[in-house]
Parts: sequence; C-alpha cells; structure tokens
Amino acid sequence: MMGRGTHKRDDPGYNPGTERTVMPDEVRLWKIGSDDSLQEIERAALDLEARLQKWLAHDITVLDPDLLVIGLEVETDFGGYIDLLCIDSVGDLLVIELKRDRTPREITAQALDYGSWVDGLPHARITSIADRYLVERGFEQTFRDRFGTDVPETLNSDHRLLVVGSRIDDSTERIIKYLSDKHSVNINAATFQYFLTPDGAQFLARVFLIEPSAVELHSRAKGTSKRHPNLTPEELGRLAQESGVQELYNYVVESFERHLRRGTTRSTMRFTGRLGGGNKVVVSLLPGQSSSADGLHYQLYKHRFAALAGLSEEEVEALLPASNKDWEYGPDDPDWAGYEGFIRTREEIDRLANPLSRNT
Repeated sequence: MMGRGTHKRDDPGYNPGTERTVMPDEVRLWKIGSDDSLQEIERAALDLEARLQKWLAHDITVLDPDLLVIGLEVETDFGGYIDLLCIDSVGDLLVIELKRDRTPREITAQALDYGSWVDGLPHARITSIADRYLVERGFEQTFRDRFGTDVPETLNSDHRLLVVGSRIDDSTERIIKYLSDKHSVNINAATFQYFLTPDGAQFLARVFLIEPSAVELHSRAKGTSKRHPNLTPEELGRLAQESGVQELYNYVVESFERHLRRGTTRSTMRFTGRLGGGNKVVVSLLPGQSSSADGLHYQLYKHRFAALAGLSEEEVEALLPASNKDWEYGPDDPDWAGYEGFIRTREEIDRLANPLSRNT
C-alpha cells in the first residue's frame, strides 16, 4: 500500500533543526501482514540514477505503456546527448533527461534545448535515428510489433519533455510547474524511489510531479500542440468543391480506391499499398492546394508506386501528368522521393491507375 508523505519528519532525509518542504511526490510504502497489521518499509539509499537509464531502456513501460525507445544517448546537432528518445503510437516524440547531479537551471535548460532540436526533426531523420538503435528488427517492424500498427505517415506532430530522477528538488519542481501551467510547455517530471525490506526484497515506486493528463490538457488547451484532428472524407470533398476541382477529385478518388487503401490526414486524401510487410502511402491528393486553373494537386512516391505497379521508375515517369516536378518528403532517402504537380484530366489519372489494376 502506498501513500503520499504529509509531514517533513516522515522524510528519511529529514534532519532536525533544518527547514525543508516535503515534496508532494514522496512515497511511503507499507507491507500488509497476515494479521492485517501494517509494517512500513523504509526508503533506502541507492545510487538510483546510475541504474535508471538502463532500466528505462530495457522496459520503458514503467513510465508509459504507450512508448517505444528509439534512441539512447542521441547526439543532437548542437553537441549535446539526449539520454533517451522515445516515440508513442501516434508518432509523437518524448525526450527523457535524467536529473543526475545537475542544478535545476541546468536540467530544465537542457530539456528545453533538446526539445527545440527535436521539434524540427523530419520523418527521415527520426527513422534514421530509430534504425540505428533498433538494429535487430528495424524501426518499422519494431513499431508494428510494439503497437500493432504501421508507423504513421506523419511523425513528430508534437513532442514531450520528461525529467527523471530519484528526487526532484523544490526549484526544479517550481520551474517545471511554471513552464507547464503558465506557458503550456509539455514538460513533466517523474521520480523513482527505492525501498528495501529487512529480508532483502526490493521495490521501486514511480510518481509523476504533475498528472500527465493535466500536462497534456494545458498543452492542447492553449494551442501549443501542432497536432490537429484529421479531416473527414466529407471535409476534403468540400475543400475540392471550394477549389473548383470536385468532379476531377471524385474521379481520382474512385479510380485509386479500387486498388489502394484510402485514408485521410489533416490536409490530404492519401492512398496506401502493401509494401515490405507494411502499408505505405503511395499517392496523396491535396484538394485545399488545388484550383480550377491549375488542377488537382497530387504527390506521388515514385519508388513505392513503381514497386506496387511492377514498373521501372522510368516507366512511372512516363505515366505522370503533364504537370510534374521532383519532390521529396524527407531528404537523402529514395523511398521518400517522388513527384508532385497537378492532375487536369481524366486521361491523366487513367494512365496512373491502370497499371495498379494489374498488380494489386
């Protein structure tokens, strides 16, 4: 049974004659005896933070079951190293920094610095970091094994910061609460406390400084999150109508969904196909970036389309609409490269859709 400490004399580190505010995250632990009596288990001294990184890397679910570690000691472009970098099932990132012996100003500044770097990480960079760490099965397969779903097409729409330690001092607590409550930064702290019974049994307790749902609520309520709900097919259809391309848009959607799986994002109607053991986006339509003069805006991944249609990339290029230019979602990876432009006629879409009917 666990409860929260309410008096400074309950703190194992309390020294009579000194003034100290008991942190709200301190835990007391009791063992229930066979006669229904309670025996308090004392908190023990331990160089806990030297072991926390290893424990978290081995089993991140002790923090959150919806996490996967994708990097350990990740080097940033600014020369620092993130203790642990994680991703959740919707593709958002979590930066974990161990408190160690750093001052409140140092640890919070470090977390914010790393957050500013993570904020701009593109899909391809995240995949590269994860693949280097998850060498046994790779990022995509490990993600599917962990969450039972494919890697989202859009990664890093949002990120969180978490300071972890065996104890969070008053100053660090005050700074983190200020950043969360007043400035809606998605930042929190977690403490792990170690208990040892007289017979040698060991226990580890975890407490968050702020309830995680409250941090999330602050972040989203004040608009700091970049994540917005996906548009519905009806909303995308209305965008096509407003852009003057509704008839062509409906025809393209009907042509592609015969062979590919349809889905939506915050701005696109996307079509995925089964490639390499998972579903990958092959073509996207952007009705909000279309017009009656230009046509229907599209983006096409050439490597994926070629593999799915059983064509060479040169043959795919010959099938493209007249309006096309090179395009890539993430740099330095051919799987994320392709073309974008505008579809203007039904004949142009027929040239693209027909090869899919032979191989899907």
